[in-house]
Amino acid sequence: MATIDRVEVLVTSPGRNFVTLRISTSDGVTGLGDATLNGRELAVAAYLEEHLAPLLIGRDPARIEDTWQYLYKGAYWRRGPVTMTAIAAVDVALWDIKGKVAGLPVYQLLGGRSRDGVLVYCHASGRDVESLLDDVAAYRERGFQAIRAQAAVPGLSGSYGVRKGAFYEPAATSLPDEQAWSTEAYLDFAPGYLAKVRERFGFGMHLLHDVHHRLTPIEAARFGRSVEELRLFWMEDPTPAENQEAFRLIRQHTTTPIATGEVLNSIWDVRRLITEQLIDYVRTTVVHAGGITHLRRIFDLAALYHVRTGSHGATDLSPVTTAAAVAVDISVPNFGIQEHMGHTPETYEVFRGTPRLENGMLYPSDEPGLGIEYDDEAAARFPYEPRYLPIARRLDGSMHDW
Repeated sequence: MATIDRVEVLVTSPGRNFVTLRISTSDGVTGLGDATLNGRELAVAAYLEEHLAPLLIGRDPARIEDTWQYLYKGAYWRRGPVTMTAIAAVDVALWDIKGKVAGLPVYQLLGGRSRDGVLVYCHASGRDVESLLDDVAAYRERGFQAIRAQAAVPGLSGSYGVRKGAFYEPAATSLPDEQAWSTEAYLDFAPGYLAKVRERFGFGMHLLHDVHHRLTPIEAARFGRSVEELRLFWMEDPTPAENQEAFRLIRQHTTTPIATGEVLNSIWDVRRLITEQLIDYVRTTVVHAGGITHLRRIFDLAALYHVRTGSHGATDLSPVTTAAAVAVDISVPNFGIQEHMGHTPETYEVFRGTPRLENGMLYPSDEPGLGIEYDDEAAARFPYEPRYLPIARRLDGSMHDW
């Protein structure tokens, strides 16, 4: 029987910081897992190196469920983003190994296809309305069927979610960039530019918008109601998700679909949101919600309550997570949509292989496992550099949710 005989924690920064776990077995099979936690990367690296890696040596790599329970229940201090990201990395690496041993892609191990491809949404943005409309047009020309639209709020120093170059990378400074925020200015501006997107492009595409947790429940309710005629696919993260009860108030006032969950890490964090149907899409992701094993539990619960999936998929998730996410997406019955942002060419030098993108759809690799390989020589060219997401302050100088 093969056993785990090597566990490596790999840190590299090809345009953004990534932590990757590589598990090797005694018969020479390797598996990859993503362990990236944006802005707190080294906390997960240390958790893996100092706490989990010693527990894995000598274990049977085929016992994925048992290993998940061992790492979760064996720790007195449970849950939280660092713990769940570390467990996710182990879990995904073991699924990668199992696929390679079986000679099958991971999605086949999960039950095979429930659909031909995975609908994705891209990120269109602009410094003003006209540049946003031009960006939407560019994505439409590339065949995207679902587009998230964000424009910089006039008069504010920075608007999170607005791309500044060819690639969207908000974590670009060694200390957090402090940006000004005005809820009043945002609420006056955002519904209008979303209306202009609809006026120009019509209803033949899906239109999404991210609020980035920045509204109170009643403000979010007002925003949702103001854009109902625009038929948004969803409004994302309308209010901080720690208070699950807050979504009930939003639900009472608007029929605009609600999506949340990318900062939540377990089935217990989303239980009320799902079972009381306070949201329409759950956005938990493979890397931050305990891996494939635990994400499937969340999605299975969601299916019972007509809640669909919409996993987070920004550039702080490596191509390993993209491949794992698509394997889950294509197999679950209640799939909704998958966020997709292309990585830099440097990232693809390190991570070889990625799901195929065509006409706004992702298609999984049919290679055994996840179909991703890690290039150590390329990774060595990109040493780690601390990078943080920006933070928001109200115009009076007080902290605000970003």
